[in-house]
Amino acid sequence: MTYSLLFKVNNEPWNKGMIVGPKPPLKLKEVWSIRIRLQISGDVRNLALFNLAIDSKLRACDLVGLRVCDVTQGYKVARRATVMQRKTKRPVQFEISDQTRDAIRNLITKFKLTPNQFLFPSRLNSSPHLSTRQYAKIVKEWVADIGLDPYVYGTHSLRRTKATLIYRRTKNLRAVQLLLGHTKLESTVRYLGIELDDALEIAEQTEV
Repeated sequence: MTYSLLFKVNNEPWNKGMIVGPKPPLKLKEVWSIRIRLQISGDVRNLALFNLAIDSKLRACDLVGLRVCDVTQGYKVARRATVMQRKTKRPVQFEISDQTRDAIRNLITKFKLTPNQFLFPSRLNSSPHLSTRQYAKIVKEWVADIGLDPYVYGTHSLRRTKATLIYRRTKNLRAVQLLLGHTKLESTVRYLGIELDDALEIAEQTEV
């Protein structure tokens, strides 16, 4: 009896009760809602973190592991940067918008960061930089603050946001593949879920 109960408990899926599947990207108005809240709050680190997450389209592990020298040239914040991805071991380039550059500059100034220091220092003494777990928690707080379900959105929502907007405006799948650092075009198609989105868009425009 006891064994059978343990067997049932141990065989329950780890994600029972959780929402699974691709995390949806943020809409443009949602991006600005979060950004404005961070600007008003004066949270220098999190504003730079949010802006750079949107611009860079990096995975969480690559984003939190950035050092100051990765996004600067001398004493200036660069307009473009190149990072070696941990997952694929391949370099990926990304642009840094003016507003993100301002946020990064303010972050470096406030914390007096040197080139070899991590860009996003942790507020916990036990960690030299923000962990992926901490970052995920922060993202959930951001989306919850603007009325979105924190269990539906995650760090990949930020990674997908600008890439999805670029694809919808240009339909240039190859460009998005390069920006995301995917080795295969099929990976980009699956990641963005664009085949379904395109099919639904065509259906919405078709009257019968």
